[in-house]
Amino acid sequence: MIKSIEKHLKGLILCLIIATISQYIGKKVPLVGPAVFAILIGMVLGQIIKEKKSYMLGVRFTSKKILQYAVILLGFGLDLGLVLKTGKQSLPIIISTISTSLIIAYIFYKVGFLKENIATLVGVGSSICGGSAIAAAAPVIDADEDEIAQAISVIFFFNILAAILFPSLGRVIGFSTTDGHAFGIFAGSAVNDTSSVTACASTWDNIFNLGSQTLDKAVTVKLTRTLAIIPICLGLAFIKIKNAEEDANKKISIKQIFPFFIIYFVLASLITTIALAHGVDIGFFKPFKDLSKFFIVMAMSAIGFNSDIVKLLKSGAKPLALGGVCFISITSITLIFEKVLGIL
Repeated sequence: MIKSIEKHLKGLILCLIIATISQYIGKKVPLVGPAVFAILIGMVLGQIIKEKKSYMLGVRFTSKKILQYAVILLGFGLDLGLVLKTGKQSLPIIISTISTSLIIAYIFYKVGFLKENIATLVGVGSSICGGSAIAAAAPVIDADEDEIAQAISVIFFFNILAAILFPSLGRVIGFSTTDGHAFGIFAGSAVNDTSSVTACASTWDNIFNLGSQTLDKAVTVKLTRTLAIIPICLGLAFIKIKNAEEDANKKISIKQIFPFFIIYFVLASLITTIALAHGVDIGFFKPFKDLSKFFIVMAMSAIGFNSDIVKLLKSGAKPLALGGVCFISITSITLIFEKVLGIL
């Protein structure tokens, strides 16, 4: 046991150091966020450190297990009651955008434009909640470090684009400037990562002096989208099990494939919901959320360290193309539904 811990320790400490540095830089540049910096620093160190063998056990543990722990902790602070209440209005938009993104990703894969795993990760990341969704789906489909790094990079690019362009787009389209409700739903539905949702919604609040109206609505809609992690991961697990059963040469048990960490994610959400109903302040769960975010940054450090930069650069255009199509489609569908539902 002690020897096993010692073998993992070097890689774990490396990821911890990278994550701590990335967290600091990410707070200074919130539009980019610590996860992206963690991948970049990890990649650079991966090229500098030639003797990687002694780090690999800890690095792999971080990229797999720590990533799952991050998803579990994400459930704390997720109030299912609030999600269901918000879902009554935003659910048609959320279901439509998620379905569209996944269908587009499936088409890209079926026509041979992209491999299955990277298409799945970009599709899931674009439609649900960016890095958190990728973190949840990656272990289920057994994605490797290069695929995860590519998907995160694509999501990051369109996050930045959304945060910069959407406030100006909102003014051109004619969103209400006296109430943050409509733009909040738009930001929460069309932008995928929490940091960019926050940046986009806060910008709208600041421009029109709306306090935190837009931000509050956007974050609530975003939390509703986060809940889609559950059916998506279970669906991916079911597909993988079915494919394994059809392959006579492959012996895979349900225990190997089933994403049990999603069950713990649900339990964490239920604990939060029950606690809030009994008067516990939402601030009680903040440390769990903060630790979840830090674990994701740690995992991204490991993924960056174990990624092949040359391979990523060579194959980066195709995932970016998929991300672009998903980005435009999700934005368009959100606007159409807001118009049809009388929100816009």
